[in-house]
Amino acid sequence: MTKTGEPPQVRYETPAPKIAHIVLDRPQKRNAQGTLMTYHLDQALKRACEDDAISVIVLAAAGDHFSAGHDLSMSEPAMAPPEERATMWSQYGSPGWEGIYSREREVYLEMTERWRNAPKPVVAAVQGSVISGGLMLMWMADIIIAADDARFRDNTGSDMGVPGVEFFNHPFELGVRRAKQFLFTGGWLSAHAAAAAGMVNEVVPRDQLDARALELAEEIARTDRFTLKLIKDSVNAAQDAMGRKQAMQSAFANHQIGHLQNMLVHGFPIDITKLPDSVRKHLEAALAAGRDKEMAKG
Repeated sequence: MTKTGEPPQVRYETPAPKIAHIVLDRPQKRNAQGTLMTYHLDQALKRACEDDAISVIVLAAAGDHFSAGHDLSMSEPAMAPPEERATMWSQYGSPGWEGIYSREREVYLEMTERWRNAPKPVVAAVQGSVISGGLMLMWMADIIIAADDARFRDNTGSDMGVPGVEFFNHPFELGVRRAKQFLFTGGWLSAHAAAAAGMVNEVVPRDQLDARALELAEEIARTDRFTLKLIKDSVNAAQDAMGRKQAMQSAFANHQIGHLQNMLVHGFPIDITKLPDSVRKHLEAALAAGRDKEMAKG
């Protein structure tokens, strides 16, 4: 899925034997995740998983920041073509809440779950700001190496009026009380605080991030590929037995309630009153254009 005349938003490289290096490549937008990046990433991960020569995947990001979260520009197609979609929810443009619910379930919840369950180990190398939707891109990884300049924030609750991002892994990443503080305040978590909470495995100087991620990936790749798959599946199954998947389904339902509340109060799925003026005006204009389009249909 690529807009005409635009390069893919994800790069695929093989820097060492048995290693796939997948790079979020939209630095001019701080690697904000839109529809294009979602499906480019899905295709890259699928390519790595299907390649017999690959044992381990490194996920990285170009530029100063790993990801600024979801792309709110509304400048990309709402959905990928049917042949690229990961689920069968469909009816993504339907009226009422069916279309929005179905799209969020496909693009955010079930797509990230699909990546989390990719059979080959994924090592994420993160730097700079990792905000809201960026957490989902990071949390799908099995091991996270953070640069010492990395910082983490989920401001969906404090700024946007929804209870955390769609892939709600917060309690399993941070523990219950730190997850509550993280979400209640929308504040920043430093790389070292994230490591202390168990959300990241290691913190390294920024200029050593890429080298350390590759070094660790090569160390992991010495283990038999099928054994790695079985280890990952066993650990993921143990986490799911603790209730992760059921908790995430409940949180996703609450996320949708938050969207509906904002639609009733603000006329938009998020609380746009707290967004920067430039972003708010852009979204209001896009919303008005959508209403005009609907009125033109009769």
